[in-house]
Amino acid sequence: MSTAVAQISIRRRLVVQLALVAALLSVVFFFALQVVADRATEATQDNILAASATSIADAVYTDAGIVRVEIPYSALSMLGTVSEDRVFYNVILDGQTLTGYDDLPVPAARGAGRDPRFGTYLYRGDTVRAVVVRRALNVADRIHRVEVVVAQTRLGLAAISSRITTTATAIGVVFFLAATALSALAAQNALSPLSRLAEAVRRRGPRDLRPVTAETPSELTPLVGGLNGFIARLRAALTRSEDLIVEAAHRVRTPLATVRTQAEMVHLQMEKPENRAALRQMIRAVDESSRSAGQLLDHAMVTLRSDQLETDEIDPADLLRDAVDRLSPTADLKDIAIVLDLPQAPMRVQGDAILLQNAVRNILDNAIKYSPADTEITVRLLSGPSCRLVVCDQGRGFMPEDIARMPERFSRGSNVEDVVGSGLGLTIVRDVAEAHGGTLEIGPNPEGSGACVSLVLPCS
Repeated sequence: MSTAVAQISIRRRLVVQLALVAALLSVVFFFALQVVADRATEATQDNILAASATSIADAVYTDAGIVRVEIPYSALSMLGTVSEDRVFYNVILDGQTLTGYDDLPVPAARGAGRDPRFGTYLYRGDTVRAVVVRRALNVADRIHRVEVVVAQTRLGLAAISSRITTTATAIGVVFFLAATALSALAAQNALSPLSRLAEAVRRRGPRDLRPVTAETPSELTPLVGGLNGFIARLRAALTRSEDLIVEAAHRVRTPLATVRTQAEMVHLQMEKPENRAALRQMIRAVDESSRSAGQLLDHAMVTLRSDQLETDEIDPADLLRDAVDRLSPTADLKDIAIVLDLPQAPMRVQGDAILLQNAVRNILDNAIKYSPADTEITVRLLSGPSCRLVVCDQGRGFMPEDIARMPERFSRGSNVEDVVGSGLGLTIVRDVAEAHGGTLEIGPNPEGSGACVSLVLPCS
């Protein structure tokens, strides 16, 4: 039962967190700007109100012992320039209205002298901001108290506040977008050492198990140390596995070969037909076991070495000569002639010599095993865009319905069930070809009965 592991992006998490911080700062900036702007606007209105009230208070005078006032035009016009708000005033002399709106309340906050005092209240259905300025007037040795109240509606202040809110919102959005873009750049820059480290490891070849020495920030030092430790353990494990495969191949094949030899000697000494038949079956079983064990180990060795190819420049003609020299005695036992056809011009391929030798030997061994006695096997090396190592026999060939599945593990042709085999020979050849960037081609012999198997490799 497999468990899906969610992909977690550090870059995405970092950008999201920085974007959230930017959003929080944008909100704080918006409210701070609005509060400061509201206070500044209100202070401006208060200053104008105070200047208007002071101007009116200064216009109060006495004439023949009578207190009079002439409202200066400038005192009210300066309020009119701020907005289209309505303006109210009331001049109070000793508690009695001298002129203006006699129902205009005096702000509750009172002060001493001529210091203005402000208040906000509801008047005639509108919220107004009011100021009161007091002064003392000496008339005929009598002190009169004069209070000047000026009030203005706050519609203009609300309009200004709305414009400031719109501006603050636009600035906040722009700030958030800019901060988010900069957060993405910052995250990209912060994670670039990790990307360089990953790229340095990704560029390595399959057999490059050197420690990672890329320059990284101190925060990645534990990761690099753990990676180098893993590489060291992997290198040691691969070395032990290769040694074990080689040793196992030797220890398995040698006892089986000894058992087969002894069984053949006993077989020659047996006289009863039933005993000789039983020994033949035992020899066949030993052959099958020996071949299966050997090819299983060969396949494991090919799989292991494919992950860490030791490439050298190799002459493919030497590979064919070596395979023919090693397997000629086996072919001679069946009176099979091996014809080696090599071009005059030298050819070169890049590859692992051990793997390529193993692949070529498996192709030729299969040809010998499935060819009848007194036949001929042709081994050719063809040049062109690719190097083609071709082995053609005069045996049973491949059934058309079997060709597609022949390179699969433990797959054998439906017409060779009576021949000892493991079904791994062509699998080994295919894996070697793919490890070298080549292909395996199988098909009928174009010159008659039998089969042709080609190992196609890129020429260097």
